[in-house]
Amino acid sequence: MQRRRFLQAMPIVAAVGVLAPNARAQQSDILIAYFSRTGNTRVIANQIKRERNAAIYEIEAATPYPEDYQTTVAQASRETSGGYLPPLKTSVPDLSLFNAIYLGFPIWGMTMPPVVKSFLRSTNLSGKTVYPFVTHGGFGIGNSLGVLTSLATEADIKVPFSMEADQERRTLDGVRSWLAA
Repeated sequence: MQRRRFLQAMPIVAAVGVLAPNARAQQSDILIAYFSRTGNTRVIANQIKRERNAAIYEIEAATPYPEDYQTTVAQASRETSGGYLPPLKTSVPDLSLFNAIYLGFPIWGMTMPPVVKSFLRSTNLSGKTVYPFVTHGGFGIGNSLGVLTSLATEADIKVPFSMEADQERRTLDGVRSWLAA
């Protein structure tokens, strides 16, 4: 009986957590801004949020990237080579409230995703300390630090945290190999 009540209460507890964010996080001078298509970067962002008691903002394109991995790769390649910066889904938070920005994103085609460039173009990071954290498919951070430096010239950019998180591509390759056998 106790277990049933607990399980019935879980959706309510989860909703309260979403609707009533931690008041201390609202007073924090730390913002986590991140983009995550598959969830890898989101996991890191949420860990930083817990550890630093920070506010969080998800960078999203107004038109979401496709669910299909290969279609997303092709679209991102076209956007990057064409210099296209997709519009953001939501307004950027007031960055004057924050001194430190943790900026997270996956590496796409050895660089920063176009939607993250859109975020950076729409912000003023002058005088901010930026802590980049990136996920990648095994090839490192590419030229993303150079791109970040060029788009946030007046920010104090710290050494990035980088983590290989290539489960999607490995899964697709594994399925292809299995089907080909």
